[in-house]
Amino acid sequence: MMKRKLKFCLTLICLFLPGVFIANSQVLVESVAAIVGNEVIYLSDMENAISDLRRNGNKTPVDQLKCSVFQELLVSKLFMDQARIDSIKVTDDAVEGDLNMRMNDAIRTAGSEEALVAYFKKSMLEIKRDIKKTLLEQQVVGEVQSKISKNLTITPVALKKFYNSIPKDSLPVVPAKYELSIIQIDPPDNEDNKAEARQKLLDIRSQILAGKSFNVLAIMYSEDTESAKTGGEIGFRVRGELEKPYADAAFSLTKNTVSKIVESKYGFHIIQLIDRKGDLVNTRHILIRPKVKPQQSKTAMSKLDSLANLIRIDSIKFEKAALRFSTHKDSRINGGKLVSTNPSSRITWFTLEELNHEMYIKVREMKVGEISDPFKTTDENNNEVFRIVKLDNILPAHSANLKDDYQKLYDAALVKERAQVFDRWVINKISVTYIKISEEFKGCDFLQKGWLK
Repeated sequence: MMKRKLKFCLTLICLFLPGVFIANSQVLVESVAAIVGNEVIYLSDMENAISDLRRNGNKTPVDQLKCSVFQELLVSKLFMDQARIDSIKVTDDAVEGDLNMRMNDAIRTAGSEEALVAYFKKSMLEIKRDIKKTLLEQQVVGEVQSKISKNLTITPVALKKFYNSIPKDSLPVVPAKYELSIIQIDPPDNEDNKAEARQKLLDIRSQILAGKSFNVLAIMYSEDTESAKTGGEIGFRVRGELEKPYADAAFSLTKNTVSKIVESKYGFHIIQLIDRKGDLVNTRHILIRPKVKPQQSKTAMSKLDSLANLIRIDSIKFEKAALRFSTHKDSRINGGKLVSTNPSSRITWFTLEELNHEMYIKVREMKVGEISDPFKTTDENNNEVFRIVKLDNILPAHSANLKDDYQKLYDAALVKERAQVFDRWVINKISVTYIKISEEFKGCDFLQKGWLK
């Protein structure tokens, strides 16, 4: 918790540095807490950050909190000074996407642009400028750190030493993981189901246009159960956070108007615009999903049952059947192998808790190589589908070890080694960098480690 508070504090500090020009970095003026090479930390930043932490409930004694924040800032400025020496620069394009996200998050947290402006006593242009400056500095620090640690690796001997240094009763327990393949079939004749869903939504839309409350009808009929609790309202969202068809419709509406029927991968929506602030829209919606009829379920289950039996008697390989018959786009091209939908970690191993309820029930009782009976479940978009699943492999629950968890242990060892490399770099950098500390901060204990000159 303390670390999260400090990170929040440091973000605010960087956001609101005053644009003071210091002609001579060797001269310490009253408003400056420290000079680190050509970088400056201002007293007003420290005071504002500590006040913000206090308002957010931080109970750390003021002197301790002040020194902790000050230490983090000093280290950050060492990296910034090195970036200047190494001519490391980052273009605005590198932070544009993150900048928009941060601005949207700030507005959403504050409640409105007006509330954000009132809180920081700055214009939106100034706030955006300061956030961009912060993000650019974070990128620069990251570039410096990457340069310092670019050739860092962990040898097998070093990894084994790291592993042996961890007390055996402190080794994390890795939960059982499962490798799975699936064949999925969508409901047959689903276009008829879609037509019925559209018609139901058209009827609801007609009631709204006739004067009935959108909020009340959302509570009564919307199949987005979370937003239905708030009358269909989903809160302020940036365009990129919404499905494209939904976003296109939402951004084309005027306040309080209701869209035509919009189809997305989740089903069919009608949308009402509550408010728009720049690149943010606040909308409410009613979602209706196509409903699968009993006969359609029976047909799909029968087809999957036949496929499962053919695979069991080796008339067709599971991989070939998945490629020919499965409608699950992510897995069919891999022979049915189920892969995480997270683009940053396309892993094929899952804990039971990462599976939906129906998959959980099936997989937990299966043996390696077994193929399940057909079952109805929901896909990643919560639409009804039908599946058979094959259990390809199990990694039982165990204490972390080098054989089964080499990569995880390697990553942990690398993180530790990087921290040590950065610590050594900071100590050396302090010794060769001009540093001037304000008298107000010289009581911080950490400054005795070479910061005072």
